[in-house]
Amino acid sequence: MKVLQLCNKPPYPPVDGGTMAMNSITQGLLREGCEVKVLAVETDKHPADEAKMPADYRESTRFEAEYVDLSIKPLEAAVAMFCGESYHVRRYRSEAFAQRLRSILEREEFDVIHMESPFLTPYVPLIRRLSKAKVVLRAHNVEHIIWKRVAESTPHGLKRWYLKHLSLTLRAYELEHINDYDGVVCITRNDAEYFKHNGCRRPVTAIPFGLEPDDAAGVSVEPASLFHIGAMDWMPNRESIEWLLDEIWPVVHREVPQAHLYLAGRKMPERWMHAAMEGVSVVGEVPDAGYFIAGKQINVVPLRSGSGIRVKIIEAMAAGKAVVTTTVGAQGIEYTDGENLLIADTPEQFASQIKRLVEDQDYCAKVGEAAARLVAEQYDVKKLTDRLLRFYDEIQKR
Repeated sequence: MKVLQLCNKPPYPPVDGGTMAMNSITQGLLREGCEVKVLAVETDKHPADEAKMPADYRESTRFEAEYVDLSIKPLEAAVAMFCGESYHVRRYRSEAFAQRLRSILEREEFDVIHMESPFLTPYVPLIRRLSKAKVVLRAHNVEHIIWKRVAESTPHGLKRWYLKHLSLTLRAYELEHINDYDGVVCITRNDAEYFKHNGCRRPVTAIPFGLEPDDAAGVSVEPASLFHIGAMDWMPNRESIEWLLDEIWPVVHREVPQAHLYLAGRKMPERWMHAAMEGVSVVGEVPDAGYFIAGKQINVVPLRSGSGIRVKIIEAMAAGKAVVTTTVGAQGIEYTDGENLLIADTPEQFASQIKRLVEDQDYCAKVGEAAARLVAEQYDVKKLTDRLLRFYDEIQKR
């Protein structure tokens, strides 16, 4: 099977949840004998450094990228707002990217065009004109829900009003184009149900991402160490850290003074990098996420907005770490609270869960072991790729 994978950012290196999920698809399809070509949007925020990509990756994917300027332009944003248009989608419209895609489609035929973001939907008409391939949307999230939740957690004012406007226009766009694809692959069952209940007449399935845990054997684990790792250029992550530092950590530090918190991730705001916070180390981007995770004991993810599934939580669970997160953060994971994942939705609940894990090392280890078993059972790359290929076959027969 020949697949063109369209990505809203370069999927390599897999440094955050989105790129890890995209790269998992690429590698899974390649291992199953598919011919995969990757075309990605390159931006200032997410550059494509082909010189740093392994030669075998470039050769096996025949990787291409086209620069798209996604910088915020006040005039364009105002025009989009006046026209009731989604500014998120408007920014992805690029004649240069369309020309690059046209060139590929005119010289090659594909069985499936696998689109990793609804923001690339404006290119579907071009695909339809030039290709007979089936178009599959990989819905990492229901995008407007992220912005709706961010708006709801933002203090009243102009920013809250504008974020709400962004979520409403994005929702309208998603619903208007919900049947533009030949099939939709969601990462969670909740998101799949959303598509089905909102008028999607195309085949919809839920297939989580596959994960192969890093080999970090022999790394010593620091007792009572808490950690959060995530890209800070994603608004829900920044919001969660603000809540963690402002409201959760003071309670945790009071209740469990021996605990130490490590914050890691690229694009860490300078105000946190240079802040003096008792019991907190802000390390920023780490060269090896797997090694960093292996050396810590408890993963804390106080996420309050977002949709889809949190790849970094699955990565921590795969490494055998006990994870404390919110109901929102655990969305999409087939967990059992208190057995393989711990839920906390208030600062007091976070402190209580963390205190139990720190003071009862046997329980902490038991939760981590159960988490690793869950990931091994449900997130095997080969099993998930087989399910994806069966879905491709289904929509091709239709």
